[in-house]
This record gives sequence, C-alpha cells and structure tokens, in this order.
Amino acid sequence: MSDVHTNEVSDNPKAGGFGLPLFALPQAFQGIAEQNARRAREQFEKAKEASEEISVLLKEAYAVNAKGAADYAAKVIDISHINTSSALAFISELAGTRSLSEAIQLSADHGRKAFEVTTAQNKELWEIAKKVATETSEPIKKSFAKALKTPS
Repeated sequence: MSDVHTNEVSDNPKAGGFGLPLFALPQAFQGIAEQNARRAREQFEKAKEASEEISVLLKEAYAVNAKGAADYAAKVIDISHINTSSALAFISELAGTRSLSEAIQLSADHGRKAFEVTTAQNKELWEIAKKVATETSEPIKKSFAKALKTPS
C-alpha cells in the first residue's frame, strides 16, 4: 500500500489546498488534484484582474459619457434659445406688416431660414452624439479585448 496516502490533518498542504482531508487517494491523483487547484487559483486571479480592469474602464466610460451628455444638453439649450429668439423676432416682424402679401413673403422667408437653421442644428447635435459614442466605444472595445484576452 505504498501508493496510497491518507491525510487526516486539514492544514496539510497535500490535502488539496481546500482544508479537506484526502482519504486513500493515490499519490498520482494527489499530484493531479494539486496541479488542478493551482491552475484554478491562477485562472481565478486572471479573472479577478480582468474584472478590476473592466470596472475601471466602465467608470472612465461613464465619465466620458456623462460629459458628452452634458455637452449635448448644453447644445439643446442653446438651440432652444436661438429658436425662441427667432420665433419672437418673426412674430414681431409679422405684427409690423402692412399687407397680406408682405405677411406671406415674410412667412416664406422665415420658413426657409428656419429650415436651414434646423438642418444645421440637427447636424451639430448628430456630430456631438457621434463624438460621444466614438469616444466611449473605442476605448471600451480595446480594453475589453485586452482584459478578456488571457493566455491559456
């Protein structure tokens, strides 16, 4: 029975590292169990490191995203101010017209200008949204690929 080993002390390093005794386990299996336990600990450490990196990355992405949302909201407020001022100016000019044809011409001019301004404003908002999405997603993609890349 030289190839059979019995451990009864739970803090014996040959007890598999789990604090449990190994009863009548052949030495060959004991070595395999220890090797598997070591690999499991190594994989756990790698997963823990990856999790920490992802956590830091998500915090950074959130900060970038929050700044982008604030920039977007500021632009929406600016656009609202511009559009309100434009509408009030139009109403003031419309009140000063002397004929129906002058009112129609003023309305047509205002409609054309409003369409051009709205198109430019939408383009600005789209550019801000695209910039935020890019600034947030690119580092996330790169960092996730790095964090999740673990050598076997």
